[in-house]
Amino acid sequence: MASAPPDLFADAAQVIPEGELRARLDAGRPLRVKLGIDPSRPDLHLGHAVVLRKLRQFQDLGHTAVLIVGDFTGRVGDPTGRSETRPFLTEQEIEANAQTYFEQAGVILDIEHAEVRRNSEWLGTMSMADLLRLTATTTVAQMLERDDFQARYREGRAISVVEFLYPLMQAVDSVQVQADVELGGKDQMFNLLMGREVQRAYGQEPQVVFTMPLLIGADGRRMSKSFDNYIGLTEAPEETFGKLMRIPDELIGDYLRHVAGSPPGEADRGVGWVRAGSLHPGEEKGAMARAVVARYHGEDAARRAEERFDTVHVEREIPEDVPEVRLKIPVSGEFVDIPDLLVQIRFATSKSEARRLLLQRGVRLNGQILPENPEVTVEAINGSTLQIGRRKFAKVLDHDDY
Repeated sequence: MASAPPDLFADAAQVIPEGELRARLDAGRPLRVKLGIDPSRPDLHLGHAVVLRKLRQFQDLGHTAVLIVGDFTGRVGDPTGRSETRPFLTEQEIEANAQTYFEQAGVILDIEHAEVRRNSEWLGTMSMADLLRLTATTTVAQMLERDDFQARYREGRAISVVEFLYPLMQAVDSVQVQADVELGGKDQMFNLLMGREVQRAYGQEPQVVFTMPLLIGADGRRMSKSFDNYIGLTEAPEETFGKLMRIPDELIGDYLRHVAGSPPGEADRGVGWVRAGSLHPGEEKGAMARAVVARYHGEDAARRAEERFDTVHVEREIPEDVPEVRLKIPVSGEFVDIPDLLVQIRFATSKSEARRLLLQRGVRLNGQILPENPEVTVEAINGSTLQIGRRKFAKVLDHDDY
């Protein structure tokens, strides 16, 4: 069993207590390193990649990666950073999302040699006596020390009792899997420290808390499924590349370090050149986007994604490899219902979203922006290229019913 290499701690936000983790690593026994993720949405994103990469680093050192899919806690939702109580998800929604997580996590983890658990295994079978024992480990005063709870309490916004239970349920996960280390984003500090308290109350040696920096999205907020500002871990390479090119220049180094896995010196070198004016930000951002896409999709996919981006954004040309779609929607008279068509070809999830895209002047036909209420004939749509934003294209073909 290898002890900690110098870079294990280099990119951490905080390790509590760091000396204890170093001692456990030096002891030479495999540690149980836990990461919990609630399936509140179908997609893992690059923000998750930051902690998943750290979990893989522990795994590569011979430690046991324990990935907990929070199919029970996900029904409640983590209150971290929330200004109001989350809506409850149904069991069906949770299960559909959870099914996608295992394959996505395998992009980074050696999933075959990881211990993967669902916390419904133990939380779903707790009795009232079990719950009373758990709640006796902490106080309301301790819960109100949490910053987001404090803010809501001062402002008179509701805090449900079930939200008080969330960090305790997450702590039960640590007890059940006997975690030596728990990983999380730095915003998870309260929940992770609660795990130490509950483990101690249940007679276990408390886990070491290991937090990682939060990844910031293009809108300046932490990347989050709740904010809908995320880049999916298994999103199409072209989509990933395009979204990465929209992040603020000052975040290039963070994405290189925490997502692409570039060494700190290499990640900072290009950023320094940009600041000195010897390198254009677009060039460094393109290098970052290539590195990230190559990390999760391969070098060939990164090259193709960059070429497509250059074609669409730099050269302002429609790509040659536009996918073809055939009309399947009913046509009233001679005109095509464009919102219906956008939903059919999955450029929008609903007609209301499609109308919003039109209102925002985000839909083009053969390069021309469509108005809010377009009147496009069947004849005009046949063989035309429909475009959403700058990354989605489809060549629309008439079907045989007309």
